[in-house]
Amino acid sequence: MTEAHLKVFLDRSELVRDDGSVEIFLEGKKSLEIQEKCNHVTAVLRGGFLKNIILDIIHPSSEMVLGQISEEHSTHLKDLVGSITSEVGRALVGLTVLQLCIKSIDSSLNIRLHKDFWQSGMSMRSLDGNFITPTLREFDLLKLNKDGFMMTRSLAENYPYSKFYKANIRGAKSEWLEIVETLQDGTLEPLPALYFVMTQLVHHAARFQDLVQEVLNLKDQFVNKNVQLTQKIVLELLEQHIQKSDYAARIMEIAMHALMQAMQDVAAIMEGTLVPLSQMRSANKKHGNVADIELAWQGQIIEAWDAKYGKAYLRDELEELSDKLEQNLNVKIAGFVSSVHIIKNEEITARVADLEALHGIHIYLLRLDEWVLVVFQRAQDQGITEDVVARAWLTAYVESLSQKRIDIAPIDEPCFYWLELLGNILKAQL
Repeated sequence: MTEAHLKVFLDRSELVRDDGSVEIFLEGKKSLEIQEKCNHVTAVLRGGFLKNIILDIIHPSSEMVLGQISEEHSTHLKDLVGSITSEVGRALVGLTVLQLCIKSIDSSLNIRLHKDFWQSGMSMRSLDGNFITPTLREFDLLKLNKDGFMMTRSLAENYPYSKFYKANIRGAKSEWLEIVETLQDGTLEPLPALYFVMTQLVHHAARFQDLVQEVLNLKDQFVNKNVQLTQKIVLELLEQHIQKSDYAARIMEIAMHALMQAMQDVAAIMEGTLVPLSQMRSANKKHGNVADIELAWQGQIIEAWDAKYGKAYLRDELEELSDKLEQNLNVKIAGFVSSVHIIKNEEITARVADLEALHGIHIYLLRLDEWVLVVFQRAQDQGITEDVVARAWLTAYVESLSQKRIDIAPIDEPCFYWLELLGNILKAQL
């Protein structure tokens, strides 16, 4: 096996991989085709490409780009953004944003080549100074010098970005280089990754933190106004939020998960421990999930509830559940929770009975308010008052959307819009 290495010649560089394959980077004048591609990237960026993505994250006008980032890739991207301190990490994040923009606009361009002297390269310094840094500064997403992050000498060495890029870069260098590799080999989809990174930056920004504090204060005022908080009051509030959101199905999952978080917060005894909320892009079968809300004991799922917003007929879902139960033999309770009345005709009732007998479990088909009542009753059977659970539920919900419970509720979708909407609903109640 060949040992990977980089060869540097007077007129080219050659990246040799472990498998012996070679990627050649020629220096010299660009071809007309490459120049046109570079001009196209510049024109799209000049047209507000990055700014429009940020605005779409803050106030979504269409479906968000989700579902195409693996857990491994999201970890690298999160770690990269999380590496930012007052001293280090900002330039690498800015560069990653630029590279993601380039690949999103034209995936054929090579983001290893950051200068014009390569035949397939482009001046990333120019793109940064004109479009990336000004936009990030406009929204206060990164504390960058107005001249741009590409003024950093360590990012401007005259050889391609690869794992052999030896410049002393401060920050999450290994994560950044892994992102470069996966963008170049096509395993990381650039546009979803760009939305993901920009969402992380929005969540870290001062304006998001100001909104978080505002909504937390409104939540406290709402709780104080309702001296005896009931499950009905909180449910009606959250149902308003669910129904007014463009992403109602996901909000319903978060609301249900938050109630189970509340049960743990008030020390209600449950047979298992709440499993962290699944990310929206996670495929159930691939990740071994049975449902959206799960309790596990010694690593095995024992209770599972699936949120089904707007769905009344659940025959297909019952068959999918049966398949999952064959791989999860310890499940004792499973159920579907819908925002509407569930059809329970003779066919459905008979199939539920068959599956219960086949798998030795209890299966429930409940409307959301019925499920909430069941959960609250568990707490009340242990002497925990309705008011205590209701307060804990609302707190868990707001804090989950505020990115304050990322261990148990790792919500990667843009939360600015959700929080702003919730804040308006709370204000109307005061």
